[in-house]
Amino acid sequence: MTQDPDTPRITDSHCHLDFPDFESERAAIVDRAAEAGVHRMVTICTRLRLEPQVRAIAEAHAPVFFAAGTHPMSAADEPMATVDELKALAAHPKFVGIGESGLDYHYTAESADLQKQSLRIHIEAAQETGLPLIIHARAADDDMARILTDGYRAQPYSCVMHCFSSGAGLARAALDLGFYLSMSGIAAFPKSQALRDIFTAAPLDRILVETDSPYLAPPPYRGKRNEPAYVAHTARAGAEAFGLDYADFAAATEANFDRLFAKAAAWTAPA
Repeated sequence: MTQDPDTPRITDSHCHLDFPDFESERAAIVDRAAEAGVHRMVTICTRLRLEPQVRAIAEAHAPVFFAAGTHPMSAADEPMATVDELKALAAHPKFVGIGESGLDYHYTAESADLQKQSLRIHIEAAQETGLPLIIHARAADDDMARILTDGYRAQPYSCVMHCFSSGAGLARAALDLGFYLSMSGIAAFPKSQALRDIFTAAPLDRILVETDSPYLAPPPYRGKRNEPAYVAHTARAGAEAFGLDYADFAAATEANFDRLFAKAAAWTAPA
């Protein structure tokens, strides 16, 4: 599918194309994304044993890149990742990030100690590979800020707070480390003004957009299955919040993605 040259280009920085919700129609999903101006997407592996099938999706579709890690909600159910394992995966030309990792005390507080151990491993892998860390944070703001900051002071690394919906304190801690905040469909919900205020208090050059599809579809698709094409709706809400034309906001988030995910920006399809 060829993108309309008049449609601003944009990137879905976080989706889950391997999930069963997308079975048998991934090619059509990539085509619909292109029609909406979404020329790249990063599909995220949340359980390392599933990495081969996530990698295969990226290999099959030129616009798709991938990342892998152990989701914090799976930390108690999956073998503990190792730095060497993550570094080996990073050798793939389309592997562009470490994670998602992080802390989730809303659903899985009972595994907090394992989550912290896993997070520190992922931080070390980001430090060793130079690839950005992709963070999931829910109901764990204080521990998250402390662990991210302690790791950065030991050895700097880059990071995006994916699907950011935490408090202003964690946002500030992340921004102070040079990290990025990513807007999901939640930021486009009518009742999310407080969250939009956190984003617009951040520098524009630290903002990314994502779907987290198949979850969290923005209006007008809220409550339905999300997909990468819909990131354009979240970006339009972001543009409105920042008081920018959509094309200008899209261009800013593109530059931010290229800066953070430099490996994806430098990738060229084989001849």
